[in-house]
Amino acid sequence: MLRIGVLGSYGGLNLGDEAILTCVLNGLRQIRPTAELIIFSRHPEDSRHRFGVTAVPYTGVSQNRLIEAETGLDLLVLGGGGVLHDGQASAVLRPVRLAQELGIPTFGYAIGAGPLTDRAEIRVVREVVENLTDLTVRDHESVLVLENAGVGRQISVTADAAILLEPEEFTEEMLLREGIDSHDRLVGMSVREPGRAADHLDEASYHELLANAADFMTCRLQAQTVFVPMERGDITHAHAVLSAMNAPETARILNRAYRPAQIAGLMRHLDFAVGMRLHFVMFAASAGVPVLPLPYAGKVFDFAQVVGAPALTGVARRETGPLLAELDRLWDERDACTERLRQRFTVLRERALQNLERCRALIDGLEVQASPQASPQASPTADMGANLGGADAGPVRPQRP
Repeated sequence: MLRIGVLGSYGGLNLGDEAILTCVLNGLRQIRPTAELIIFSRHPEDSRHRFGVTAVPYTGVSQNRLIEAETGLDLLVLGGGGVLHDGQASAVLRPVRLAQELGIPTFGYAIGAGPLTDRAEIRVVREVVENLTDLTVRDHESVLVLENAGVGRQISVTADAAILLEPEEFTEEMLLREGIDSHDRLVGMSVREPGRAADHLDEASYHELLANAADFMTCRLQAQTVFVPMERGDITHAHAVLSAMNAPETARILNRAYRPAQIAGLMRHLDFAVGMRLHFVMFAASAGVPVLPLPYAGKVFDFAQVVGAPALTGVARRETGPLLAELDRLWDERDACTERLRQRFTVLRERALQNLERCRALIDGLEVQASPQASPQASPTADMGANLGGADAGPVRPQRP
């Protein structure tokens, strides 16, 4: 039985990250149904509750505890999402570096990088990423960030793991419990807080921008605005936008806790969407909902380009005129937009499946190397990591009894 660790910004902090983890775990189960999966989480209790598998902490723990958690792993997967940025990269790569020192193969599964400006963080990223057994990234922005950090290895661009998330039903009863009339036109909206990934945002400016957008859609579309929090802090900023609206009575904020797949299922009720959070935009686009991304960061702008969605150059009060004009145009062209999204997502899903195939090839190669019957010369998959543009798999540890 293989033992595979999955590491990321997990623990219920963000529905986008939990969507990524859902898809990575599903993919690993598809590759090796009998494998034992261990989540390295910021909040292990939350991860155990959500996914029903072993979960261990990797922040705020000693080196000895990490060694104990990693001993016996056959593979450590750095499991996707924007984990390599200032303020987080060193912490999330600490278990990866340790795994490399212990001779455990490591795989970067559609990871995202940036912003990355701190010299210490850049050095850690460069050293650890160079030594990954294999690697895929989710967008071209991440390639540029890693190359600027000095990473010289071949980097393959695929797609975010959450592209493959299967929606769950969001029922009419669930809408009614949130005070939402499903017979109205519904416009989904996603806001976020300024943070390490968006420290340039001026709160008052973008709150007013989004309030103007919500009021415009209420008038133009006779629609109800539904604020969709992707993490707890979004609720505060949704209330701030709502309080700045001229018609706050036409808006609702989702107050209950939902799984990522349920939020993906909510999208089928929406007629239109405007969003800052990457995975909100992704879920809307996947459902064919005309969506206007608000690119507070390169990853959102990059995704907008990939799916052919319009995107502003910034999120500030001065963008109100262009934003309203873009909303008006996008609504008029909504049928063509939906068709374009469906075509682009066919390609994106194929690219997301490449992450799974790369991981499968790596595991196949490791098993061949570990087999006592196999010789290095006899197996074409023994050097699979090198053939895929990755580093050598590293020393192979003995099979456990």
